[in-house]
Amino acid sequence: QIKKMKKLLTIFCLLVFAVSFGQNKFVKDSATAFQKQLNSEYKDEKKSPLLAKDLKKFKSLHFYPINENFFVLAKFVRTPDEKPFEMPTTTERKPLYVKYGEAHFSIGGKSFKLNVYQSQDLKKIEKYKNSLFLPFTDLTSGVESYGGGRYIDVEIPDGDVMPIDFNRAYNPYCAYNHKYSCPIPPSENDLAIEIKAGVKKFK
Repeated sequence: QIKKMKKLLTIFCLLVFAVSFGQNKFVKDSATAFQKQLNSEYKDEKKSPLLAKDLKKFKSLHFYPINENFFVLAKFVRTPDEKPFEMPTTTERKPLYVKYGEAHFSIGGKSFKLNVYQSQDLKKIEKYKNSLFLPFTDLTSGVESYGGGRYIDVEIPDGDVMPIDFNRAYNPYCAYNHKYSCPIPPSENDLAIEIKAGVKKFK
C-alpha cells in the first residue's frame, strides 16, 4: 500500500512538473502524456473521429519519435489591428478567425514564422478564451504526414515568448473521416522544412 502511494505521488509530481515547467522548457514526459491521451480519445467510441471499421482494429496513432529539437521558444509578436476573416475549410463552412499574432522561431539554424489565429466563436467560451490555433503544413505534408496539414493548440502567452512543441502536432479529424469540416492551413503557414514530429499520416 505504501509503495502504491509513493508511485501515485511520483506520478502526481511529474504531472505538476509538466504543467508548471513544461510550458517554457521541453519535458519529454509531457509529450508522451499527450500521445497517450490522444490514443485514449481515439479508442473511445464516444469521442473518436475514426470510422467504425477503423475503430475496430485501432491500436495506436503513428507518431514520429519525440524530438527535443522540435520544441521551440518562439518570439511572439501581437498583431492587434487585424480584421476577422473567413477561414476556408474542407466543406462550405467558413468559420471566423482573426490573426492574433506571429510566432518567430528557428530550427536547425533556419528562421521561420507562423501566424497564430483565434477563433471568434471559441473566444466567447470561458474555457477557450485564451486558446489560439496554429495550423501549418511542411515538407512532410502529403508524404509522411497528412496532406491537409496539422494543428497545434497554443495559449495566449503572458509575455512575448510562445512555447511551441511540434511533438504535439495532430491531424485534423478530416484525416480520418470525411464527414468533418476542417480548417485548411493558410498558405503563409507553409514551412519549408520537414517537421518530423507529432502525428504521422493515418494508415
